[in-house]
Amino acid sequence: MIGVFVLLLVAGLADAQAFLTPVLLAFLLALVFSPLRRALCRIGFPVGLSAVTIVGGLGVLMLVASSLLVTPVIGWVADAPRIGAELEERVRGIRTSLIDDSGGKSVQEVMEDVKAAAAPGMADERTVVVEEQGSIERLVTLVPMMIMQSALVLVLLLFLLASGDMFYEKIVHVIPRFRDKRRAMRIAHGVERTLSRYLLTITVINAALGVSIGLTMWALGMPDPLLFGVIGWLFNYVPYVGALTGSALAFGVGLLTFDGIWLALLPGVAYYGLTAIEGQLVTPYYVGRSLKLNTVVVFMTIAFWAWLWSVVGMLIAVPVLVTIRTICQSIPRLEPVADFLSARGVKREDDSVEEAGERP
Repeated sequence: MIGVFVLLLVAGLADAQAFLTPVLLAFLLALVFSPLRRALCRIGFPVGLSAVTIVGGLGVLMLVASSLLVTPVIGWVADAPRIGAELEERVRGIRTSLIDDSGGKSVQEVMEDVKAAAAPGMADERTVVVEEQGSIERLVTLVPMMIMQSALVLVLLLFLLASGDMFYEKIVHVIPRFRDKRRAMRIAHGVERTLSRYLLTITVINAALGVSIGLTMWALGMPDPLLFGVIGWLFNYVPYVGALTGSALAFGVGLLTFDGIWLALLPGVAYYGLTAIEGQLVTPYYVGRSLKLNTVVVFMTIAFWAWLWSVVGMLIAVPVLVTIRTICQSIPRLEPVADFLSARGVKREDDSVEEAGERP
């Protein structure tokens, strides 16, 4: 029965992706902005006005970012077939320049010559046109879905922030004994504090990394440095894979932008160098050792959510893992699960949970 339940759960998560993705993102954003909502309330803002201010500011930021990014994104998508063909030609030229010229041709090159001789220029042109139209059509069909899911995220986030501490009040109301009420509130405040601190810190670090990457790409003369900054910010939510993917993209665009192989390597090396500094120095210092996770579990979690929900799954994989670990860490019977999900030598963060529970 447990095996059947797990299989049905995974199938249900995959089938309900369109609904669960914005809901999960809204809950994660609510944890990020809960400290800001409380700070606004302390200086005199009502709860509803604080929620409207936060969600309105986030919506304006999303609109500004979309207006700045829509033109380069459409351009890259429309030129994807041509860019792919040009990149393949550049890679082929680099490969032939790195090996000794033996005077012969490989089987693949002979087949390409045959295709070119059979229909010089015509077949490639038709293929590029068809693929370009297909890419634009796919982008047009995705835009309404993205707008609807973004609107759902913002509306649900508004309700979550406007509700204030309603969920905590419900917990106190339904639990009969005072000792259990106090323990439940201690766990709830500890979970919220740990998650909000982690998500807010990671978001600020990723934003700073995105700005650094954008400025570096602009200084190197790369096209669309703003787009690279957004890519660096979003991809850095995915440990290991995000840095490698962003570096590969920077190297690919460098091949199309610069002539020499060493100049083309510079953007990719700079991108990876910035992510390495962030991952090895900045994040460990500001996040702290108590929130470090088992690297094998992190990699497997990213792979699972990528298989389940594609790119969005990769972005939310680590926050979901931190959520599960924090909840298990706060429940005595589930402490072994939290220890398994933690990195080597990481102890239970009792002080933070107890301190959170003492708040009125």
